[in-house]
Amino acid sequence: MTRPANTPWLTPYLTVGDARRSLNFYRSAFGFSAGNVVDENGVPTHAEMHYKGELIVMFAPEGAWGSTARTPRSTGIECPQTFYLYCDDVDAMHARAVAAGATSLMGPADQFWGDRYCMVEDPDGYRWGFARPLERSANSQSASAASPPEAA
Repeated sequence: MTRPANTPWLTPYLTVGDARRSLNFYRSAFGFSAGNVVDENGVPTHAEMHYKGELIVMFAPEGAWGSTARTPRSTGIECPQTFYLYCDDVDAMHARAVAAGATSLMGPADQFWGDRYCMVEDPDGYRWGFARPLERSANSQSASAASPPEAA
């Protein structure tokens, strides 16, 4: 099986209300960079965004290519999934996203599973979680990280 070079096996493809707005939002809020953008009569109808050099998400506006898909915001539903993305500085990412127009759903905090984490909602109603692993002391291990018992 083949796939394009430098393309993950799975990439979310979102429906957005306004692709140009989404391009600008993802750049300013999350630091994503634009990859391939297809314009039709000056309006973006397909866009690819990269994070740290990797394809992270693709999207098209409502109605593009004959699609009937709509955003969580335009359908009035709460997005049932969250995109979980590791970043260098959770607090800075949260502040940057909120300053760019994201809604804060959970401020940065240390979580029981071992990450510093926050969650925001983008203008189309998609949820984005940002995380960074917490430093662990040499004496602390979770039960799942502990060495397995030796076989008898």
